[in-house]
Amino acid sequence: MAAPAADELSRNFTYWPPGAGNGSLSGAWYLGNQIHLSGVLLAILGNLVMSISLNIQKYSHVQLAHQEHPRPYFKSVLWWSGTVLMAVGETGNFAAYGFAPITLIAPLGCMSVTGSAIISVMFLKENLRASDLLGMTLAFAGTYLLVNFAPNRSQSISARTVHYYFVGWQFLIYVILEILIFCILLYFHKRKEVKHMVILLTLVALLASLTVISVKAVSGMITFSVMDQMQLTYPIFYIMCIIMIASCVFQVKFLNQATKLYNTTMVVPVNHVFFTTSAIIAGIIFYQEFLGAAFVTVFIYFFGCFLSFLGVFLVTRSREKEHLSQSYIDFGNIPGKQMLDKIQPDSNGLSYGTLPDGSVSTKSQSGEKKEV
Repeated sequence: MAAPAADELSRNFTYWPPGAGNGSLSGAWYLGNQIHLSGVLLAILGNLVMSISLNIQKYSHVQLAHQEHPRPYFKSVLWWSGTVLMAVGETGNFAAYGFAPITLIAPLGCMSVTGSAIISVMFLKENLRASDLLGMTLAFAGTYLLVNFAPNRSQSISARTVHYYFVGWQFLIYVILEILIFCILLYFHKRKEVKHMVILLTLVALLASLTVISVKAVSGMITFSVMDQMQLTYPIFYIMCIIMIASCVFQVKFLNQATKLYNTTMVVPVNHVFFTTSAIIAGIIFYQEFLGAAFVTVFIYFFGCFLSFLGVFLVTRSREKEHLSQSYIDFGNIPGKQMLDKIQPDSNGLSYGTLPDGSVSTKSQSGEKKEV
């Protein structure tokens, strides 16, 4: 496939600062803003639908847990409704990459976290904390700055353009460095059995950068095919599809390992920061989305990212610990059982099965010692 000419690249990727020119140029700039706005709305709606789906699935698990004879969750109509909504939300996010830059769509993932917190307070009757309100305010302020100061380049992704950037020296150097870092971290994870959360989520982030590049390429070429000219016959489209599927599969694998080893309230904010950072770097290097942007615009954009990161940390901070309102369960009132003290119910705790004073044995009524 031949590289696209310079005029085609300038037509597909053009930076138009606000107020630049008049006539047809200002009209084209306005049209580009409208296209970006469509992508932003798709991403926000997709993230909110995903928040609703997660809370519906959570509610279905709570209902099943309170049944006398609980059935498997996959037989619940409510759980499947949440799954369908999850697919709808992911489809909206996928489509958003075809209309707007990666550096604009990826940080909007904070809307999913804040939206989930609002819905859980309204429908699941969870407590609303002061840190939740502060976190939501910071997340919304950061989103406002992101939307207004993100790269303002028109997005028209053709197969020739994707191929041009795919074989560019910037992306080749970036991929080589990513592979080296990934192999080093994978060596420590597999050979040295280092299970630290930072290592696992860094592996997820490295794969996520390839995911967002391929997702935007696939979504952009589909959008280009619908609105202009067919692009699905080019080999680069199927190469990007393979990269997208493979990176998603391994990304989910490492993310599941992190959630099994660490608390969700720790994994969610750190993963959001790592994922968003890797996506922004991928958009800057592969699609050159900050080319021609002013320093003040870039500074305010990253300040908006910082506010959204801080908001996510505040919203997710220690939320799961609130569900354990009673630390110990007293078994002394169970008919036919006599226990001298209380045991801790959390099987994941380090003190599970031990008495509060640290002893490992207790006496029965006959005076004999029995180990716990």
